Amino acid sequence: MFRGRHDHTIDKKGRLSIPAGFRVELQERSQKAPMLTISRNHLELYPREDYDAIERDLAAKSDLQPNVQAYRRVFIGLATECPIDGQGRILVPPSLREHAQLENAVTVVGNLQKIEVWQTEAFDREMTTTLARLEEIQRSVDKGSDD
Repeated sequence: MFRGRHDHTIDKKGRLSIPAGFRVELQERSQKAPMLTISRNHLELYPREDYDAIERDLAAKSDLQPNVQAYRRVFIGLATECPIDGQGRILVPPSLREHAQLENAVTVVGNLQKIEVWQTEAFDREMTTTLARLEEIQRSVDKGSDD
């Protein structure tokens, strides 16, 4: 499981250092390179087997549903394999950096089965909004609702 917040930087070439504990977990969970894809306003890095399971789940959904097609197009179509280099970094492609507005300050956050990569200011804004609604969110989670 991935947990914790780590503040890093991304260089001009798009190389991002993955925190040591996260690297160990990624390498223990899969011999294959992790997969990086986009989310709403950040990126998500998955151990390969976890990503493959999500792909299988999406493949089982109906091709006739426009939302399924759209989600696959984004989640699968924009995903990229990101091998970890000898210095513990991944190379974030320009299109993904642009989507998440990653230019310098980056926050890497563990979120159980995945690692989130945020532009630091965007992450801080998201956390402020979330913390302001934390009781409401917790009640919703306790009830098993996604509201």
